[in-house]
Amino acid sequence: MGIAVSPAMITFLVIILTGLVVMGLSRLLDHIWARVLRYPWLYLLVSAPGVVVHECSHIVGCLITGAKIKKVVLLSKEGGMVSYAPPAISVLGNVIISTAPLFLLPLVLAALTWIFGTYAGCVFPAAMPVPGSPAAVYSLVLATGRTLYQNLFAAFNGWFILYLYLIMSLALSFSPSTQDVKNAIVGIIVLVLAGFAILAAGIPAVTGIFLTIIGLFGTGLSLGLTFELIALLVSLPALIFYRRTP
Repeated sequence: MGIAVSPAMITFLVIILTGLVVMGLSRLLDHIWARVLRYPWLYLLVSAPGVVVHECSHIVGCLITGAKIKKVVLLSKEGGMVSYAPPAISVLGNVIISTAPLFLLPLVLAALTWIFGTYAGCVFPAAMPVPGSPAAVYSLVLATGRTLYQNLFAAFNGWFILYLYLIMSLALSFSPSTQDVKNAIVGIIVLVLAGFAILAAGIPAVTGIFLTIIGLFGTGLSLGLTFELIALLVSLPALIFYRRTP
């Protein structure tokens, strides 16, 4: 007898796929700007805010899981680095530390959006759709286009240029490094399988708590995906110009 696929399972699957897209877009953006900015110091200037926030996210993950921090490099020519001892929570601890940027960067992006919307006159959507369905993801794409149009064309706002710089830098740093993925891959697979098992069991109280947690994570991913789409639209003209330059 097969297991029925519930709407909650579909939502969980869409959120997982959205997370993979967010990480993939981050790698793509990083590759684009590494090619466009021919001088290392220029690339460092663009990526600096994102690298610092990314490494600070790992520090927060270490503090949460009880991992002793050995060495911290917030910014260098090679990027950033946080070296730490094994966390007190073994498997789950590595997942938390390695994926911390996926949780904390959206909070920073949301804070920046609130600051620029409240104090700099930038115009943003009232609410971000949570990527629980393909239709919601499509709504994110439309919201991205409207945001760019309203702030750059309908009523140009110079502060929005600074906003674009900051969110693009953060978008470059969303994806976990290769080492982060190696540290967390086993734990991530275990957690994903456990999540589907919880939803398949169909215990109302447990399912409700689980859906609340993944809903919060989905909201963060929707913010990350929205800002990455904006960063991608800003990046493509630079890549086209680079290809045309002798």
